[in-house]
This record gives sequence, structure tokens and C-alpha cells, in this order.
Amino acid sequence: MDDTLKQYRESINNIDAALVFMLAERFKVTQAVGEYKAANKLPPADPSREQEQISRLRQLANDANLDPEFSEKFLRFIIDEVIRHHEQIREESA
Repeated sequence: MDDTLKQYRESINNIDAALVFMLAERFKVTQAVGEYKAANKLPPADPSREQEQISRLRQLANDANLDPEFSEKFLRFIIDEVIRHHEQIREESA
């Protein structure tokens, strides 16, 4: 492997590591949100908040020259996982 490709791959590895740590931090916060919602008898999902986040992320993606469709799919995957966690928390606290 040549040095240029090696440098690109090292950068990709660093970015991937940062993404994993950012997702872990995000899920720590959403875990706390799920516990708060369960304790206060709030629903696991908030469709209006989800739509706000999707719109916001699409705009950010557009500003960053990233495909907004991709960013929406990515966020939708995360939102669905968060809702699943919130439903589990609600069931466990019942």
C-alpha cells in the first residue's frame, strides 16, 4: 500500500472512531431522556421533535454538501433505535 492511501485510511479510521464516541455520548443522553420520559409518563416517541430534527439535519447536510437523503436515513435509523430503547425503559419501569 502506498503512503497516500495509508494516510487516507488513517484519517478514515480516526473519523470512524470519533463517530463511534459521538454516538455513544448521544445514546447516554437519550438514555437519560428515556428514563425521564418513563418517570413522567411521557410517550417514548415525539413525532414533532423527530420531524424538527430531520429538517434541521437535512439543512445541515445540505450546507455541508452531504446528500440530505442519506442524512435523513442515518438520523431515522438513530431515532428508531432511541425509540426502541425508550420503549424498553418504559416497560422495565412499569
